[in-house]
Formats: sequence, C-alpha cells, structure tokens
Amino acid sequence: MNPAATVVESLLPLPVLLPLLGAGAALVLAGRPTLQRWVSVGVLSAVVVVAAVLVAGAAERPRVVTVGSWPAPLGITLVADQLSTIMLLTSMSVTLLVLLYAIGQGTSDDDSRTPVSIFHPTYLVLAAGVANAFLSGDLFNLYVGFEVLLMASYVLLTLGGTRSRVRAGLTYVVVNVVSSLIFLAGIALVYAAVGTLNLAQISERMAAVPAGTQLTIHLVLLTAFGIKAAVFPLSAWLPDSYPTAAAPVTAVFAGLLTKVGVYSIIRTQTLLFPGDTVARDILMVAALLTMVIGALGAIAQDDIKRVLSFTLVSHIGYMIFGVALGTAAGVGAAVFYVVHHITVQATLFCVAGLVERVGGSTSTTRLAGLAAASPLLAVLYFVPAINLGGIPPLSGFVGKLGLIEAGVQDGSVLAWFLVGGAVLTSLLTLYAMAKVWVLAFWRPRDQLPVEHPEDAEVNDLDVADDPDRRYPVMIGAGRGRTGAESYSGALLGAPSAVADQEREVVALPRAMTAATGALVAVGLALTVFAGPLYSLTDRAAADLTARTPYVQAVFAQAVDDRVVR
Repeated sequence: MNPAATVVESLLPLPVLLPLLGAGAALVLAGRPTLQRWVSVGVLSAVVVVAAVLVAGAAERPRVVTVGSWPAPLGITLVADQLSTIMLLTSMSVTLLVLLYAIGQGTSDDDSRTPVSIFHPTYLVLAAGVANAFLSGDLFNLYVGFEVLLMASYVLLTLGGTRSRVRAGLTYVVVNVVSSLIFLAGIALVYAAVGTLNLAQISERMAAVPAGTQLTIHLVLLTAFGIKAAVFPLSAWLPDSYPTAAAPVTAVFAGLLTKVGVYSIIRTQTLLFPGDTVARDILMVAALLTMVIGALGAIAQDDIKRVLSFTLVSHIGYMIFGVALGTAAGVGAAVFYVVHHITVQATLFCVAGLVERVGGSTSTTRLAGLAAASPLLAVLYFVPAINLGGIPPLSGFVGKLGLIEAGVQDGSVLAWFLVGGAVLTSLLTLYAMAKVWVLAFWRPRDQLPVEHPEDAEVNDLDVADDPDRRYPVMIGAGRGRTGAESYSGALLGAPSAVADQEREVVALPRAMTAATGALVAVGLALTVFAGPLYSLTDRAAADLTARTPYVQAVFAQAVDDRVVR
C-alpha cells in the first residue's frame, strides 16, 4: 500500500476524536478559562489542518477506515471522499473562526455570568458531531452524529437560561427529536429491506428492492433530513429558534447545522436512490417553495436576525435545486453553493452580533446611522450581504449561475420553474439585504422614530431577561457606556441619546471584529479562487453521480482488512 495513502487514512478518525478529547480536557480545565480557550482553539486548528490534508488525499480516490479493524459492513466505516472532505474543511474553518469571535465576545464582556466552562466542551462536542456526520459510512453512525449535534446544540442554544432561549430551545428539541425518530424509523426500514446499514452495500442491494418499498424508504429519509435542513414546509421551527441564541451560537448554527441535513440529502439522493423520479419531482417543488417563501418571509421582517434566519431557509432551496436535478452539473453547483453559504451566512450572523453591541438592538425600526457611527461595521455587513444577494462577480453569483445553467440544461418544466424561482429569490434576497442597509446603516439618526418606553416594554418582553441584549457595549471617545443608559438610548431612540451618539465614535471589540473580518476575507477568497473550487466541486459531483468510486473504495478496504486479519 502507498505509504502516503496510509498516512492520510490514519488521520481520518482525528476530526471526530480530537474534539471529543478536547471536550474532556476542557471539562477538566473548567476552573481555568484561559487554558480552556487555548485547548479549544488548538484542537479546532488541528482539525482544520487534518481536514485540509484529507481534501488533498481524497482527490485521487476516496479514503476509507474501518474502526476497530472490523471489516465493512460489520463495523463502523469512515469515508473521506471529495464531498465529505470539502464539507469538513469548510465547516471546521468556519467553526474555528466563530470560536475566535466567541472568545473575543467573552473577553470584551468580562461577564462572570457567562458559563464559559460549559460553552467550550459543548462547542467541541458539536464540532465532533458535525465531523462524524460528514465522514460516516453507514446510516446508524450518521444517526449518532445527528444525536450528538442535537445534544450539544440544545445546550448552546439555551446558554444563559433566559425565557426566550429556553422556549426556543424546547421548540428546537421537540422538532429535532421528531426528526430523529423519523430517521430511526427509516433506518429500521432500510435494514429490513436490504439487511445492512453500510451505505456502499445499501447502494448495491437497493436495486433489488421493489419500487414501492424504495419510494417509501426514500421519502421517510427525506422527511427526516428535510426537517434538519429546514426545507419547506418543514422549516417553520428555524426562524423562531435561531434569533434568540447568542451571536456566536447563531452564527455556527446558521453555518453548519442545516448543512448537515443538506449533506445527508445529497448523499442519499446520489448514492442510494439515484433514479427515483418521484422523489426528484417532490424535491424540485420543495426547492422552489423553500426559495420563494423563505425570501418573502425575509422581506417581511424588521429584525436583522429574523431577516437572516429567513434568508437561511430560502437559500437552502438553492442547494436542494441542484440536488434534485440529479446531474453532475446540478450537484456540483449545489456543493459549491453549500461552501459559499456556510461562510457567508455565518459571517452575517456575526455582523448581526456586532450590530447589536453597537446599537443595542437588531431591529431596523430602532437602528439608524450605523454607517456613520462605524464605517468598518458597514463594510463588514455590506460585502457578505451583496454576496448573499448574488451580485457579480462574487461567489454567490457564481453558485447561482451554475445552478441556473444546470436547470436550463435539464430543460424540464419543473427545472424552468426553478430557474425562474432562483432569479426571483436572488432579487428578493437583494431587496431584503438592501432594506437592512438603508434603514440600519444609511438612514440618518434624526429620522429614527421616537418610541415611548411603554411601547418598548410591550415589544421586548424578553429583553430584561436577556443579558446579551440588556447590556450592549457602546464605546466612544475613549470611554465605555453599558447598562440601562446605553440600552434605553439606543433602543428607544430618544432624542438626547441620538444627539449623544452623533458625538461619539463607536469602537468595535477588536477580537470580534478581527474574527468577522477573517470570515469576510474567506468569503472573498471563495470569489478569487472560484475557478479551482468549482473544478473541485465538479469532480466531487462526477464521483457522486457515478457512485462507483465510493462503493469500490469501501469494499476494497474491506478486502484489505480481511487480508490483514
């Protein structure tokens, strides 16, 4: 065996193992937050390096490891093909940068109430669950990855214990437990039909299963994954769950959690049920509705976090569009768009966190003059916003153009509807982003409507119970203002507060700003290197639609394991 290939395969378990070990170390260091931070950053940095090595190693062929030397399909199989390694590198890079943002927020706040000892271990467990889901070579291990994600994400979502967060957390857990139960039922159906849960072996045996049984299994799995990916009409839970969480948590959720569901749909659609035309048509309709309804929801919102939550749902539709086409061109464009969206959406939620610190709110009815108060913040918002809207030549435009071209090549009636829906959604997204820009950044402060305190009390029942919103940081002219004074002035738009803000020069927290700037730079890098990245996603799509490289790699490893044993 090639020594280089052996080295690559020996690294394959590390993206799952390192975060779990790091989580244990972070728990041991619960009383030493500085060491906790170093452990978390060091572990995720190592995972990013390993993921980069795996991307290079999977370029030749998929890399496979059977855990515990149990040959496939008996044991747990980890598979690093081009799709899983691209997803792994992108998600872990964003996870690392969001962690730096969170550390900067904690350092800036110096708030003893923040449960740092809980945050770091849970965050690393979340990273392990994401990595396990991407690398899993069997359905049950994929289910385990989802459950690890569910456990960790619930803890992160409810950090702080405010009423709004606990309420949103309960909704999130109930919906995802239902999804997990449906997924578990799908796993049972698969095993009953083909006698295995190994993805490569399922793909070979599924052809012998009656068509009606195949369709039933396929729809059950798509329902489970559709809930997790927030595909319409299974997406109503997301806009009410994400905006309540702390900014770093919302950013990592927006970047990663729904994409694990999208990844599972891609894997299922291409590997297990490549010729299912009924499910293909259902996915096309779902993609169209997800795009358009999500975008319409975004333009109806006046809170930046809710605008971003609805655009998150909307742009899941672009990914499902490419997957539903089932062609190499469509899948390749979808994978490219996943990479783009993970980066840009996480960036925008980080920017929303900075906006909340500067303005005391994320409601566009209570924000104005941010561009004048903080030009840097305006730039940090503007670049990813127009990228999300699909302005050329940015990566959002490249991904949407690839999807539209794939739809035109398909030529079916549904494909043409999707092409029209994709263009309409892009325009609606641009309108929603421009609306936020005009109201929160461009509008002069003297045009901000004045609200009475009793109105704010009615509209913000949970503000007094939410420490992240009650104590925004406003730093200007070398002095800081926190607490009720900055909150009431920024939120209510009182004339005296507005006049005072005009005299201030707002300074953003350096660490949080640097992390957000790094995310913006990564988004721009996707534009600069769009050609090589698109070539990589095209090769990944070619392997996915061919199926044989994945299957052959898994069974070749199984033969090697038997020889060794």
